[in-house]
Amino acid sequence: MKLGIYNIIFSIFCVCYCYLALEYGWPVWLVFIFLLLYFLFILVVSTTIRFNFFLKGYHSQPSEKSCIALTFDDGPSEYTPEILELLKKHQVQAAFFCIGKQIEKYPEIFQQILEDGHIIGNHTFHHTRKIGFLSSEQIFREILACDEIVENKSGLKLKLFRPPFGIINPKTKRAIQRSGHLVMGWNVRPYDAITKSPEVIIKRITRKLKPGDVILLHDNQQQTASILEQLLVILEKKNLGTLRPDKLFGIHAYR
Repeated sequence: MKLGIYNIIFSIFCVCYCYLALEYGWPVWLVFIFLLLYFLFILVVSTTIRFNFFLKGYHSQPSEKSCIALTFDDGPSEYTPEILELLKKHQVQAAFFCIGKQIEKYPEIFQQILEDGHIIGNHTFHHTRKIGFLSSEQIFREILACDEIVENKSGLKLKLFRPPFGIINPKTKRAIQRSGHLVMGWNVRPYDAITKSPEVIIKRITRKLKPGDVILLHDNQQQTASILEQLLVILEKKNLGTLRPDKLFGIHAYR
């Protein structure tokens, strides 16, 4: 509905401007500039999950408990066990947004995540880079396929969903509404999947960290365990505890 209103307003603006261009000689090329700017606007709101432009998500929750939430995407992987050991050592529970095909590849690690008291969320089955170009039906099938493998392996029916790359457009919105999931976002993203410097990643996480923040990390990266170890020490020094995201927001992870 929100995008529809914006489209109507923009269309009316373009029609009025074209009329003025024809009648009074206003420069026609400005229309193309407006089109480009509108395209960029749609791109930004589709790829910035915290804006809640198309669909409301859970990104941060100011709390008196001085706690943050840790979340991990794209696993399980061969690097996940080391991350689990660190979390167990520090008595921290987190959320793992798993890719369906990775669960098929590492079923034992998937089970270990659950046995350690962490929660699982849906991160689609394939995590394709083409997610922004898929149809609503294709996205729905990606979500459903991940749900099915989790239920087959654990008996759990997932309620939380994190869109790959944080992309939510009108097609993603329709698929999520159809599947009935809640969107779990983040508000601290250090880009650990593309940045190779642990020091830079740690700095990005901690420079403005505050209670209620939700941190996005990836458990399919070799350096994540080292980063996590440093981060957990820093959290202790800052007297910041951790809560699972479902507890931080007071929502249910499963149906």
